[in-house]
Amino acid sequence: MGKKSLLIVIGLAVVLASVVLLMWRRNKPGGASVSERSRLTGSPAYEVHIEQPLVEGRAPWEIPGIILGVSERGPRFDQASPGAKSGNVAPNHLELSAEGGWDLLIETDSEGKLASATHVAFPIKLGGRPYIFNCRPADTPIGYLNATARAGSDEIDGRFELEVIHCKNVVSGKTAAWPYRPLKIVGSFGGLRTATKKDEGGKMN
Repeated sequence: MGKKSLLIVIGLAVVLASVVLLMWRRNKPGGASVSERSRLTGSPAYEVHIEQPLVEGRAPWEIPGIILGVSERGPRFDQASPGAKSGNVAPNHLELSAEGGWDLLIETDSEGKLASATHVAFPIKLGGRPYIFNCRPADTPIGYLNATARAGSDEIDGRFELEVIHCKNVVSGKTAAWPYRPLKIVGSFGGLRTATKKDEGGKMN
């Protein structure tokens, strides 16, 4: 076997091993769900993940850490992140934010489809450079917001998923040339109060 053929075989083996490892990581059992954590702690819980592509827009030296599970695949935040808070919450409306440029608003219409107000702002590094983008779904949006009320309570648990494609650079105000294809954002929440009025002290739960 020639040197070139050997390199091709080795490269294919590495790619196959990487795919298998990523699938195993995705399917392996996780810890307690966000809803379960909320019930255990007696306080609201939530998490938001940006499913950044493995290679696209990523510095080459970051890829091994993603494959091995040492680094997060994309930006994320939860209730423990600095400045994390929830805003108005309803079965068809969700507001979550945190320091660093995070601002998520998901709203659905009477048919359960994502409404035009839906957007997600988030910090991200592309090619090693930091950006903050504010992104919206396509004109025909793909995604959902599912919420379930807790019995005898004004709190709800749920999850969401959406794809965004139209992004603007928050700092420059210019339309971004990224992402090149729809970017998936997923998350879940538990124990969020649906009351829209502010609690004493002026802060929402």
